[in-house]
Amino acid sequence: QVQLVESGGGLVQPGGSLRLSCAASGFILNFSLMAWYRQAPGKQRELVAAVTGGGSTSYADSVKARFTISRDNAKTTVYLQMNSLKPEDTAVYYCNVLVSGSNYWGQGTQVTVSS
Repeated sequence: QVQLVESGGGLVQPGGSLRLSCAASGFILNFSLMAWYRQAPGKQRELVAAVTGGGSTSYADSVKARFTISRDNAKTTVYLQMNSLKPEDTAVYYCNVLVSGSNYWGQGTQVTVSS
């Protein structure tokens, strides 16, 4: 069974930076996709950034040039570096991994951008 544990959320001022981490346990050496999603109150959950097993990355238009998704060398942790944060980035952020045909989710971490 794959388990995901997220950390790094919190309160940050507009223009500030935050780094989210997602630590994975279980066999995920051949994962198909690791991604970050977010969901704001009253809104649909949306894909923020993703990285494939081959290392290709993609981003939502709203976060391009501001956010960066990355992995450690062992592929046990995925990160989301968030710069130039805006109030509209406020949401619960979720880590997700697709492996062996199954979809796994983290518990979510709150990110609040406010002055």
